[in-house]
Amino acid sequence: MPEEWRSVLVPIFKNKGDVQSCSNYSGIKLMSHTMKVWERVVEARLRKVVEICEQQYGFMPRKSTTDAIFALRILMEKYRDGQRELHCVFVDLEKAYDRVPREELWYCMRKSGVAEKYVRVVQDMYERSRTVVRCAVGQTEEFSVEVGLHQGSALSPFLFAIVMDQLPEEVRQESPWTMMFADDIVICSESREQVEENLERWRFALERRGMKVSRTKTEYMCVNEREGSGTVRLQGEEVKKVQEFKYLGSTVQSNGECGKEVKKRVQAGWNGWRKVSGVLCDQKISARIKGKVYRTVVRAAMLYGLETVWFRDSH
Repeated sequence: MPEEWRSVLVPIFKNKGDVQSCSNYSGIKLMSHTMKVWERVVEARLRKVVEICEQQYGFMPRKSTTDAIFALRILMEKYRDGQRELHCVFVDLEKAYDRVPREELWYCMRKSGVAEKYVRVVQDMYERSRTVVRCAVGQTEEFSVEVGLHQGSALSPFLFAIVMDQLPEEVRQESPWTMMFADDIVICSESREQVEENLERWRFALERRGMKVSRTKTEYMCVNEREGSGTVRLQGEEVKKVQEFKYLGSTVQSNGECGKEVKKRVQAGWNGWRKVSGVLCDQKISARIKGKVYRTVVRAAMLYGLETVWFRDSH
């Protein structure tokens, strides 16, 4: 691989939260466009030989976020109709892509049936890779990164799916009891004790592979809760209990209502309109261009995930 493909620039972006906390900043690697084309070629070859489990919805053919959202909503609705409790834990992984050990990646690729020549191709992509970080005061000197997947890489999502696919079978229950969208994991069970046990199994399996479950961002929700159902613990620490959760961009509520999600979609549509109102109201711009902008920015934000919700007359 050409040496110039090995050097990448990483601009730093501020996420939500405290400006003084390093964990609230993230970077996306700006790679050579030719390198991305090469990654797409390699990805296409890998997809022909690697079969990912049905629980993985992320970056899989004919699957999308709305499929996972719909499956979760239907499961919750069935348990509400039957007046039974459903316990859900939404697992958050700390810096999931950045924590994957490279040796673990090579092992999982070989175990998935990837030919050795393709393993060596991916190894070559990561060998002698150099990074420059750009921040407000300038750029750092080049340095090497020996762990994790490349952020912003076209190949990284599928490589991460390969690693997650190699988790033991006793950890990965059938869908919809376990659903994954890349590093977004939801675990469901009929009892609090069982979901707590499953969460501990996930923690053990993930930490054996160099990843870590976030104690602060992992959350627990109980559908059709009875009094005194308690909460879930992870290694003795109480998991935060919530009445609603934003799952893959769509708000799910423990009481089964969809009113908050409908309001958020309306608000998202108005926010999109405000962003592009200058274009949509400009008489010099053709109706064809305005239509494309409207469908891309306004309508897409307003209708996202609404095929998974049910409506009242008040909505």
